[in-house]
Amino acid sequence: MYHLGLDIGSSSVKVALVEAATGKSLASLHEPPNEMEILSLQNDWAEQDPKIWWKYCCTAIKRVLSETAIEAEKIIGIGISYQMHGLVIVDVDGQPLRNSIIWCDSRAVEIGDKAFSDLGEGECANRLLNSPGNFTASKLKWVKNNEPEIYSKIHKFMLPGDFIAFKLTGILNTTKNGLSEGIIWDYKNDTTANWLLDYYGIDPDLTPVIVANFTNQGETNKQASEQTGLPVGVPITYRAGDQPNNALSLNVFNHGEVAATGGTSGVIYAVTDKLNSNESSRINHFAHVNYTKDKPTVGKLLCINGAGIQYRWLRNHSIENTYENMNRKASKIPIGSDGVIVIPFGNGAERMLNNKNIGTQICNLNLNKHSHGHLYRAALEGIAFSFVYGMEILKNDNAVINVIRAGNDNLFRSEIFTNTVATLIGHEIEIYNTTGAVGAARAAGLIDGDFKKFGENITQNDHVMTYKPIGNKKPYQEAYKYWKNHLETILKNKN
Repeated sequence: MYHLGLDIGSSSVKVALVEAATGKSLASLHEPPNEMEILSLQNDWAEQDPKIWWKYCCTAIKRVLSETAIEAEKIIGIGISYQMHGLVIVDVDGQPLRNSIIWCDSRAVEIGDKAFSDLGEGECANRLLNSPGNFTASKLKWVKNNEPEIYSKIHKFMLPGDFIAFKLTGILNTTKNGLSEGIIWDYKNDTTANWLLDYYGIDPDLTPVIVANFTNQGETNKQASEQTGLPVGVPITYRAGDQPNNALSLNVFNHGEVAATGGTSGVIYAVTDKLNSNESSRINHFAHVNYTKDKPTVGKLLCINGAGIQYRWLRNHSIENTYENMNRKASKIPIGSDGVIVIPFGNGAERMLNNKNIGTQICNLNLNKHSHGHLYRAALEGIAFSFVYGMEILKNDNAVINVIRAGNDNLFRSEIFTNTVATLIGHEIEIYNTTGAVGAARAAGLIDGDFKKFGENITQNDHVMTYKPIGNKKPYQEAYKYWKNHLETILKNKN
């Protein structure tokens, strides 16, 4: 028997198939071959047609069934991961009324900021654990303000994963986890934050029915069967946003466990059982996949926009065409890069820097002394230092870091990067070879709630290696102090 996992990203739709009994991954693929288009009709806008996600889901599911040659009737559960914070609105027939306003769209920033001011920072921090920000509820308010004719036709709003679940089952529902990602969950009262919707003038009846995670959330219907090749009656038993799902994929469920991602942007996701925060803007808080009223596990998410994109830019604009060659040259340069500093924040405003946009800065470059290798090392160190800086913010907000687990992506394949982070934070970093789609597929089998067994399967199937802190911390500490001083000087002088 098998479980199917879907990961609905903004670049592609990924599908994975795993053995139900062991969690062993049998296949993983994505559609389309090239990245999906993101429509930007105005500056800072980002939209996608939800029907495109469904189209590629169907194509990818058919491919995985064909390429593995398994009998579709042996698939007994489906898990869904999806891009967070997006808004999908549908009419009474379940048809999208407009393109989805996706996660990286920032048109609702001012709406969320005004709500934060009007409702009060304390009230938002206490009940939402966040500023309303540029999340799903604020995006819906934007539609109400700017597209009233469309708004008047809304039957339900939902997140991207909810839409795919609907296309599979014909049932409109959502989860606590999803509502928390849209900043529509009241942690204090363990219910939908209708008071926020009331403030926005949004009818709470537009919210779908809430279903629990790790339960039967609906089953594939005849129409979905015809379009995907799946049999009728396969239950969806799990759905979560991509970052909580990434944590699940890495066996991060408990207080003190941290999941780290080093892709284009970086993410540090620390699980806590404390429903309080002094950081409702720089850090976001979401109900974790195993959140319940009796065990309120919350993910404290800190995003670093300028991470892997910095190293990729260097690769694209230098004489080296592979990360391996860059890493090899960087390894010949001493810790601290002979004084060269890279401030890697060239991917827009940084939330952890209080939304300041300081750009990438290269400091102390001596044209007679420094080489490409110095730039490569300084970039890796700068990105690593930004992760350490982010972890300091998390710790100051009462996060506990006992263990860090990360996927085997580009940054964490670099010994320089990973050794720097591990040494400065004083914790081992466990590396796992897994994906969001594989994690979602495995999570489809978590109806029994046996998270311990689930984690053991991940360790058995996916553990690659563990980085340990370097014994002599002093050169790393000195380099980080030097970098941090430069960063804080830049921030102080930034208007």
